[in-house]
Amino acid sequence: MNRSIIIAIFSLLHQVSFAQSTWKPAAGPLTTQWAENVGPHNVHKEYPRPQMVRKEWKNLNGLWDYSIVPLFEKPSQWDGQILVPFPVESMLSGVGKKVGTQHMLWYKRSFTVPSTWKQQRILLHFEAVDWRTTVWVNGKEMGQHEGGRCHFPALAESNCLYGIALFFFLFRK
Repeated sequence: MNRSIIIAIFSLLHQVSFAQSTWKPAAGPLTTQWAENVGPHNVHKEYPRPQMVRKEWKNLNGLWDYSIVPLFEKPSQWDGQILVPFPVESMLSGVGKKVGTQHMLWYKRSFTVPSTWKQQRILLHFEAVDWRTTVWVNGKEMGQHEGGRCHFPALAESNCLYGIALFFFLFRK
């Protein structure tokens, strides 16, 4: 019997400790007492929907590579790292930049699917996605979404996910 496995992503790591130690919030006009406690190792670790908790799931919040490129171009290199699930414009993202209407924001993250998930369907959940998004897993398009600040799922077979490279981009209207 195939079971669906939910990978909960608030808008989305297992990175080397060097990257985690160099991350810092972007400069901004307003900070709170809670912002001081946020970082790559402690960002929204809890299951996103407690009433629907699953036994097997993986949280992809944390540091992702990002790039802001002109419309309809793919990144040739990555601009740096962004702390997901925070918006690129926010202090807590560590980026604090605007994308604008003439650019696209790309995210990239690699991770390993647990071996116990072999031969199971994997459901990637993206939360609070802004405007138009396309998701690729290991070079294969898994889904698209259009709409502001909404969530959407992308279904993938586990056999295409080992040594996964997950890419998605946001296109602002």
